Amino acid sequence: MDLSVLWFWIVAFLFVGYFVLDGFDFGVGMSLPFLGRDDTDRRVLINTIGPVWDLNETWVIVAGASLFAAFPEWYATLFSGFYLALLLILLALIARGVSFEYRHQRPESQWKRWFDGMIVVGSAVPALLWGVAFANIVQGVPLDADHNYTGTLFDLLNPYALLGGLTTLLLFFTHGVVFVSLKTDGRMRERARRLAARAGFVTIIVAAGFLTWTGLAFGTPWFWILAAVAAVALIAGWLASTRGAEGVAFTCLAITVATAVLALFSALFPEVMPASNDPANSLTIANASSSAYTLTVMSWLALFTLPLVLAYQGWTYWIFRKRVTRASIEASAH
Repeated sequence: MDLSVLWFWIVAFLFVGYFVLDGFDFGVGMSLPFLGRDDTDRRVLINTIGPVWDLNETWVIVAGASLFAAFPEWYATLFSGFYLALLLILLALIARGVSFEYRHQRPESQWKRWFDGMIVVGSAVPALLWGVAFANIVQGVPLDADHNYTGTLFDLLNPYALLGGLTTLLLFFTHGVVFVSLKTDGRMRERARRLAARAGFVTIIVAAGFLTWTGLAFGTPWFWILAAVAAVALIAGWLASTRGAEGVAFTCLAITVATAVLALFSALFPEVMPASNDPANSLTIANASSSAYTLTVMSWLALFTLPLVLAYQGWTYWIFRKRVTRASIEASAH
C-alpha cells in the first residue's frame, strides 16, 4: 500500500478523534449560559469534562504534528494561508484552558462570570472556525504555482464555508448537551435532555443542507455512503435523546461526527488542498507528502504508540465514568 495514502487516512483518523472528543467538550462549554442556573450548576457542567478536556485537546496537537511530518507541503500551505483563522482558534483554546484552571481561584461572582464567558467564547470560536476551515479545504482555495494561498481571510468566509461552520457549531453543541445529560442527574439532566431535543432538531436541518451541498458539488460514492451513515446516526441520536437513552444518543452523535469528518476527507481524496483558480496548482497526496523513508519511520512509530494512546484514553474515561451531581459539588465546598 502507498504509505502516503495510508498517512492521509491516519491524519483523517486523528482529526476524527479530535472532533469526536474535543467536540463534545466545546458543546459543554457552550452550554453554560443555557444550563447553568447558578454557580453550582456551572461547576457541575465544568466538572463533567474536567478530568478529560486537556487529554481530548492533545489529539489536535498529534494531528498537526502528523500533518507536518507526513505532508509538509500541505501543512505549509494550510498554516500560512489560514494563519489568522488558526490563530483565532489557538487563542480561543488558550482562553478556555486558562479559564478552567483559574475560574475557581477567587470567590467573587464577577471573577467567575468573566471566566465563564471566556469558556463559552473559547468553545464556540473553535467549533465554528474548524467547520469553516474544513469546508474551505474541501471546496478549494486560490493557490499560485508554488502552492501559496493567494486569498484573504474574508475569502474564507464564503456562504458554503459559513454553513460548514454553523454545522460543526450546532453538532458539537448538541453532542455536548447529550454528554451533560449522560454525566449528570436530577434537574440538570432533565434540562439537558430538553435542550438536546431542541438543538438536535435544528442540527439535523442545518447538517442536511451542508451535506447535500457538499455531495452535489464535490461528492464521491464513498462520500454519499458516509454522509448517509452520518445522517441516520444523527437522527437516531436525536430520537434516543428524546426518549432518555443518553448512552445510545451519545454513541450515535459520536458516530455522526466521525462519519461526517471521514465523508469530508473522502470528498477531498486524492487531493489535500484543491486550487479553486487552477487545478494544476492543487496539492495532492503525491506532491505534498514526505519521502518514503520518512513515512516508513512514522508508520513504525504509529504502530507502537497509537495503541498505547488509545488504551490510556479508554482507561481515563473508565476511571471518571460516574455522574457528576450537585450534591457532590456542594459537599466539596464545605
